[in-house]
Amino acid sequence: MTYIVTDACVKCKFMDCVEVCPVDCFYEGENFLAINPDECIDCGVCEPECPVDAIKPDTEDDPDGKWLRVNSEYSKVWPNITVKGEPPPTRPSSSGKRASSRNTSAPSRAAVPDSAVHIGLIGGLPVFRDLC
Repeated sequence: MTYIVTDACVKCKFMDCVEVCPVDCFYEGENFLAINPDECIDCGVCEPECPVDAIKPDTEDDPDGKWLRVNSEYSKVWPNITVKGEPPPTRPSSSGKRASSRNTSAPSRAAVPDSAVHIGLIGGLPVFRDLC
């Protein structure tokens, strides 16, 4: 078994997982991370560090093994990352809202992209995942 990064990391990249990995098996792309399955030692310390639940055992991958393939392929070409870096500007905050330059005290419908799907609540606030 190995751990994989799934679609919840796309445009997110909290990167808390990177700093706890004892074997430095994370690789950084422009808008998400990948785990090299050949380097992962299956310790699982990264999984609970991800606030959006993007890290899963490969046994929980899509039936076609899509995310294992994605992690395998991209970890071969992306640079290794060992310290937490800068997230993309589109990353949701820890409250589930997208980062924005607007100063709003509550999320408005206009702040949620049309391509977003409501996936649940965190701290009573709605959480959306952008499907684009």
